[in-house]
Amino acid sequence: MTKNCEIEHFQVWSKSQDGSISEMEELPVPQNIKISNITCDSFKICWDMEPRSKERITHYFIDLNKKENKNSNKFKHKDVPTKLVAKAVPLPMTVRGHWFLSPRTEYTVAVQTASKQTDGDYAVSEWSEIIEFCTADYSTVHLNQLLEKAEVIAGRMLRFSVFYRNQNKEYFDHCQVQGNRMLPSVKDNSGSHGSPISGKLEGIFFSCNTEFNTGKPPQDSPYGRHRFEIRADALFNPDTNLYFGDFYCMYTAYHYVILVLAPKGSRGDEFCKQRLPALDISNNRFLTCKQNEEGDGGLVFHHAQDVILEVIYTEPLDLALGTVAEISGHQLMSLSTVNAKKDPSCKTCNISVGR
Repeated sequence: MTKNCEIEHFQVWSKSQDGSISEMEELPVPQNIKISNITCDSFKICWDMEPRSKERITHYFIDLNKKENKNSNKFKHKDVPTKLVAKAVPLPMTVRGHWFLSPRTEYTVAVQTASKQTDGDYAVSEWSEIIEFCTADYSTVHLNQLLEKAEVIAGRMLRFSVFYRNQNKEYFDHCQVQGNRMLPSVKDNSGSHGSPISGKLEGIFFSCNTEFNTGKPPQDSPYGRHRFEIRADALFNPDTNLYFGDFYCMYTAYHYVILVLAPKGSRGDEFCKQRLPALDISNNRFLTCKQNEEGDGGLVFHHAQDVILEVIYTEPLDLALGTVAEISGHQLMSLSTVNAKKDPSCKTCNISVGR
């Protein structure tokens, strides 16, 4: 029978305890450590032990550290190592805690067995070998929590008619070399650290937000003065699936929602089905496509007013499907979200797992 050793069974190993620990060779050293069932903020751990003195073991000491990054800023404060004290329970046991485990992060772990003495001191074994592992991305459970938070602030829906993508002139010149096509590229690491699409999903970023007073795309952009515009129904229609990808901010009042548009049955669609919450294209708080009940019966499109939508389209696109023109506004570099890091202190867009 497996018993989970949840948060409440752990204590952080404080410095005051270090002076009360003595080594005792009789206690078995954990061997052949195995890490399994890894999530963004938990893992299971088990090991083999020599049977001798096994009955004397009352506690396990777990030394958990973030793996050193050779490219890290040498002037930045190092993360404080996390040393946990757990009661000896049947293995494997679950180590869970969002305050010391972050998603997509490499860790090292080592274990000691310990026996609590009558005077309160601990006799301990030698440390085990050091094992490395990496925590996982957000699961759909975590993404649904983010989705619910984003829905709260999405605001009313505004009508729009085009998706647009701003880049510099050189980008569009290069597209002509690629058969006059925009090709998907791997999403950068902007947004939530645990996002399952960062560094994995391939797509083309589009915007659709409009100015509330004109109903048209803004004339300013952080990404370049040349804009590709394409009719909304070319990317978003009943043959397209819509997925929620992320919700974040960058230490500002602006909040961003990442959505994914994937043609049904495409490779991008299969990727998203396994990892992201699907949205009803005609009934959600961010981006909708509905049959027009009046007029010609065509499709009508709406976007949320109070969040900035970043829409990823997963397939290549021919420039001939739209138009490229220079905008009259400014290139506002300060609003760029390229590799932008999420504000971990924002209560609006964070959930109670690693940021």
